[in-house]
This record gives sequence, structure tokens and C-alpha cells, in this order.
Amino acid sequence: MFIYNTGIHFIPDVSRIRSLEIVFLDIQDNINVKKVGKNTFAGLSQESVRLWLVQNDIEEIENHAFNGTNLHELVLSGNQRLTTLPDLVFHGATGPEVLDISKTQISSLPHHGLDTIKKLIANHAYNLKKLPPLEMFSDLIEANLTYPSHCCAFENWKKQKSTSLHPFCNQTNHFLHGELKPADMTSGHPDYQLNDGLLYDPSDNAFDYYFCVDMHVACYPKPDEFNPCEDIMGYNFLRILMWCISILAIVGNLIVLVILLTSKSKFTVPKFLMCNLSFADFCMGIYLLLIASVDIKTKSQYYNYAIDWQTGAGCHAAGFFTVFASELSVYTLTAITLERWHTITYAMQLERKIRFRHAFVIMISGWIFAFVLALLPIVGVSSYMKVSICLPMDIETLPSQAYIIFILVLNVLAFVAICICYAHIYITVRNPNIVSSHTDTKTAIRMAILIFTNFLCTAPISFFAISASLKVPLITVSNSKILLVLFYPINSCANPFLYAFFTKAFRKDFYNLMSQFGFCKSQAHFFRTETSSSNLSSRNGHYTPGQKNSTGSVYTLVTLNHQS
Repeated sequence: MFIYNTGIHFIPDVSRIRSLEIVFLDIQDNINVKKVGKNTFAGLSQESVRLWLVQNDIEEIENHAFNGTNLHELVLSGNQRLTTLPDLVFHGATGPEVLDISKTQISSLPHHGLDTIKKLIANHAYNLKKLPPLEMFSDLIEANLTYPSHCCAFENWKKQKSTSLHPFCNQTNHFLHGELKPADMTSGHPDYQLNDGLLYDPSDNAFDYYFCVDMHVACYPKPDEFNPCEDIMGYNFLRILMWCISILAIVGNLIVLVILLTSKSKFTVPKFLMCNLSFADFCMGIYLLLIASVDIKTKSQYYNYAIDWQTGAGCHAAGFFTVFASELSVYTLTAITLERWHTITYAMQLERKIRFRHAFVIMISGWIFAFVLALLPIVGVSSYMKVSICLPMDIETLPSQAYIIFILVLNVLAFVAICICYAHIYITVRNPNIVSSHTDTKTAIRMAILIFTNFLCTAPISFFAISASLKVPLITVSNSKILLVLFYPINSCANPFLYAFFTKAFRKDFYNLMSQFGFCKSQAHFFRTETSSSNLSSRNGHYTPGQKNSTGSVYTLVTLNHQS
């Protein structure tokens, strides 16, 4: 029976429709039908019904709407205002075996009646972001869904068909391996005795071994290489490391910021640059902590949270944090290196000294640059939604591909510039006409550590990311997460130590601050005494370059001590 494009406002009485086996009822394109009430199809209780309620602008289906109906197939596709299937919508009905909710706004499936569904179709059902417990789909064989992540729920899930359908199910494996012995030969062929004493003839074709087999659900669309069926952190050791590294980055850089901003000593250009570097690395720690927190929350059930997470504000915020932090950190590291190189190269030319106003303009430019780069994926150039770790890995369009390549090449060039500057600095400090060289070894070690940490952070990620941006991926997304945890945040954790904790000036500020709270008073007194002695020697015209060179200038790696 077909009811197409009429002016009806409700579904008519169909209780008198009869067929030998299947009733096909197609009610379609009736835009005035807004509601399906309870017991609407109760008159079809004796028939196996194929019920199509397609594109009728239905907004509500009440509980018990299909009460007393033997549903074989229920198609609700195209009802774009339909948002809910109530829990008892199939109560009192038999079936359905096929359920189609494509192109609707349905956000959740009912908890009652799913056990009879063999085929679930939910194409373009974008609001259905979370599936009910899988145990409810006890008979499901095929699922055509909207999101690939939902298929991860079924990939490794086996449905054990009920062994209560036949007692021989419990003995199937024993029979197949020849472990059951004949118990009765009176009928001319062997009968086998089961554990409960029953005799069974395996030549009886009435028994269906299908119900004893572990079944996989055929699910579409399949997950792609960007979103494999795994948690955000696919390995437990990565999960542990992520927490450790994020906490270390946050605490270390927060300490540096507090010490620098509360120090009573002069707020110099190096201090200002270090504050910017610490803030950038602090943001990187926030990103890692956010990813780690979501990973714990969604552990073992990420398929149910993937869509909300990757399309939501949380992932966009995480992606913005990591790109902003990463680029601001690289920019500031380069600025610090260039400032050191400039200070050493033009040490005797005070008129060329970098002033605070110069540093301020440089860093404002860096903040704007990093902010714009982090904002572009949000406005459509690449995307943070492509992967669960919210990095801009979308290279489908030419602007997106150019964006990724630009960032990666820029980071490589920054690393090369840092290496060249530090090489020049080392050559300079070895010149006995400029500064004493008895601490050359210590200086060289510090430079090597700085370059090595930058190399570890830059090289692996840049190499694999550039190959992937050229659409020649060398590693999977799962393996790239190892790079994310082990290499990506190295600078954020190491910078507080290399640029602050290991410098004498920072330790002095730290002990002075602690002494105000009653701690580390002896250490603070020692540094104050040493500073006073140094100043007195300077006023008396004494110059001890070796000693001063070992102390380090204010938050810098290489010290130049000279008399003005």
C-alpha cells in the first residue's frame, strides 16, 4: 500500500490491510504528518510488516507506537526533524529486524528492542554520536553508520550466539576435534551423548551450526588511517609518559615565570625573552595535560567520544594551544639565540646594544605571528579535527598542504639559524682577545646540549611530517603519537633547566625569593655576599674574567665580562 504526497495530517487506520506473508506499507512525502502516536499500527499484529515512513516531516514518535506489530523493516529516513526515539517505542512489537534512521536528527537509540535488529542503517545521521552498550545488539549482523569511529566498537567485538538454542552448541568444539565418542549405534549410525545425557545425531540437518559461531559485525564506513581503532594514547607507556611530561612542563615553566616576575633585580632583555619562552612552553604543557585528561576519560570507549571531541571546542582549543605554543617557543628560542649572538659580536659597541623597546617589538611580532598560525586551522586552512591528538594534519587542499609545509620548513630554518649562531658564539669565546677561555669546555657542553635538544625536538617530527605533507607518509598515526610524546615536548621540558635553573643568576633570584618565606636563607646570604664582593672588586679596578665567565650573565648561556 502506498500513501504518497497527500494532505493527511495523521496516519490513517491500516488495521484492515492483510497479506499472505508481508505487508509493505509506504507512507512517503506527506509533509503534514508530524506525529506517530501509540498503537498506530496495532492492527497489523499478524503480519510481517515492511514499514516505510520516509520524508514525512515527522517530529515525534510516541512510546508503544508499534505495539502489537510484527515489524520486519522500519524505515524512518528523511524525517529531518525527528530527534528522538523513546526507549519504549518498540515495546510490545516484534522486531524490527531492519532499522533505517538515515538523514534524521536522532541523537540516541532506544534501549529496548535493539536485540532483534539484524541490520542498522544510519547514514548521514550526524547527531547520532554515541552508541548504546554493544550487548544490546545481540543479533546485529550489519551496520551502515555515519562515523567511521563507531565501527571501531564492533571491530574486535564478538557476539556469542546463545548456546541455549541447542545443547549441542556446548559440545561443538569437542565434536569437531573428535573428542566426542559414539554412545548409541542402534539406529545404524552413531548418536553422541552430551553432558546433560541427551543423545544427538549430527547427521540431523535440522541443527544449524550458525548459532554456535562467534560472529563479527560487518560495519561501514571503515576507520581510515588517520583515526585507527584505538584510544587517543594507543599504548599504556605513552599514557604514563604523557602525564609525567605534561606535569613537568607546567610546573617547571610556572616556577620560572614566578621567579622572573617576582625578582627584585633589574628586568633585563634576557629576562623578558625568558618570560616569553616559559609562557610558550607552559602552554605546551597545558596542551599535553588536556590530551592526557581526555584520554583517561575516554579510555576503552573512545569510539563513543571521538566525534564530540574532534569536532568540539575542546579539540580546537587543544590544537590552538599546541600550534601557538610550538611556534612562539621556536620564535623565542631563535630570538634568544640572536640576542646572545648580537651581544657577543658587538660587545664593545654599546650603541648597538639591544634595548628593551627593541625586544618588546620583536616579541609582539612573534605573538601575532604564532596567533595567526594557530588560528588558520580554525578558519578552514587545514583542520584540528582530522586526528584525535588535534594536530593540523589535514592536507586535502592545496592551501592546507602549503600551510603545513610552511610551518615545518620554517622550524627547520630556525633550527639551522640557532646552530649557526651558537657555532659563531663558540668561535668567538675561544678568542683570547675577547674573553678568557679556561671555561671553553663547559661552554661547549652547554651549547651542545642546547643544539642536541633542539635537534631531537625538530628533526624526527619535521622529517616524518614533511613526508606526510607531501602525501608520502612513512609512519602511521599510531606511531606518530610516540613522536608526539617522546620528541615534540622535549624543548618545553628542557628549556626551564637549560635557560634558567642551570644559570647562577636564576638560582640567586630563586633563593632570594625563598628566603622571604623563611627557606634557603643561608644560600640567599651566600649569593648576596658573592655579589657584594664582585661589585667591590669592580669598583677597585680588579678584573677576574675567568671567575665571572663561569657565573653566567643574567639568564644567558655565554657570559661576556668587560669594563666599560
